[in-house]
Amino acid sequence: MSASHTSDVPTLLVKIFGKDRPGITAGLFDTLAAYSVDVVDIEQVVSRGRLVLCALVTEPTLASQGELRATVHSWAESQKLQAEIISGTGDNRPRGSGRSHVTVLGNPLTAEQTAAIAARIAETGGNIDRVFRLAKYPVTAVEFAVSGCETEPLRTALAPEAHTIGVDVAVVSAGLHRRAQRLVVMDVDSTLIQDEVIELFAAHAGCEDKVAKVTEAAMRGELDFEQSLHARVELLAGLDASVVDKVRAEVRLTPGARTLIRTLKRLGYQVGVVSGGFTQVTDDLKERLGLDFASANTLEIVDGKLTGRVTGEIVDRAGKARLLRRFATEAGVPLAQTVAIGDGANDLDMLNAAGLGVAFNAKPVVRRAADAAVNVPFLDTVLYLLGITREEVEAADGPEEQLH
Repeated sequence: MSASHTSDVPTLLVKIFGKDRPGITAGLFDTLAAYSVDVVDIEQVVSRGRLVLCALVTEPTLASQGELRATVHSWAESQKLQAEIISGTGDNRPRGSGRSHVTVLGNPLTAEQTAAIAARIAETGGNIDRVFRLAKYPVTAVEFAVSGCETEPLRTALAPEAHTIGVDVAVVSAGLHRRAQRLVVMDVDSTLIQDEVIELFAAHAGCEDKVAKVTEAAMRGELDFEQSLHARVELLAGLDASVVDKVRAEVRLTPGARTLIRTLKRLGYQVGVVSGGFTQVTDDLKERLGLDFASANTLEIVDGKLTGRVTGEIVDRAGKARLLRRFATEAGVPLAQTVAIGDGANDLDMLNAAGLGVAFNAKPVVRRAADAAVNVPFLDTVLYLLGITREEVEAADGPEEQLH
């Protein structure tokens, strides 16, 4: 009988335990092949060198069932393994409707935190079907495949729990669209880079404290961004244009930024940045990092001096969302398949417009509004929210990159 028609036929669950080594899976199925059974399902996990191999197969004829059990146990004993064989009917029970991926980031991830997340999943009616470790450094990242609960209620339930116990949790819908996200757009200041670019300019103008206070108020959403931008830029009037090269040299990338962009590009993603900062810096970042898109405000320079004004279309909160849509159109990517990353109030419209909005070390108002929040200082941890493992990241790096 075909394995696709086993919903009500007798089946055997064959479980093998022991020290992992090459050839065990082949050996088990070679042993089972003598009894003409069909394979219904296979699961295999290796943890710290210990193997758990489960094979769900159709039952052989009644006359040979005892022989199959004896032969499997004998083979397992010869391999210094343990075997358990359980009779039953049919395949695994169907997974519940509503399927999500729950990614948990901890540094470290404790048993207490894991218990709290698992308990909250159960309380929402969700069932954990599978658990998989995505990374062990720079943080521990674990993914739970959950069914039986819709994504939004699950996200709503887990967000406050994650904040209380001190882990980052991202909940995204399962499905092909997760692998199909082909455009990532991120903020620049305090996201792609560790600095606020206008404050770097202000330091050269001797007005850093004044600018910083206005910046902080704007990022908290207390001031209109465009008004605060003009007020800050006015303080830079008279600076020599040579300061642009100095600021470019002072910019510090966020840890993991290069890894994030390099990995996304090798996977075929397109990557862009939008910034309330200045094209004098974002254009340089675009060239250095191989970005596909970049847009920001432009400092006006006349006769080799900053005028204290900006030119062109202002990139503010609404402008960032508008640029995300423009980039998606140019990239040929549906908006639902975009990822936006940001930290401030002026990123909110962009995060809400994207298929997946990620708050990166963000202000509380942004964390509450985003689909996912990352509160560790490594930008490449965003890759784990996309289901990309650390091993896949490292495999994508050639020998040259690994040496560096």
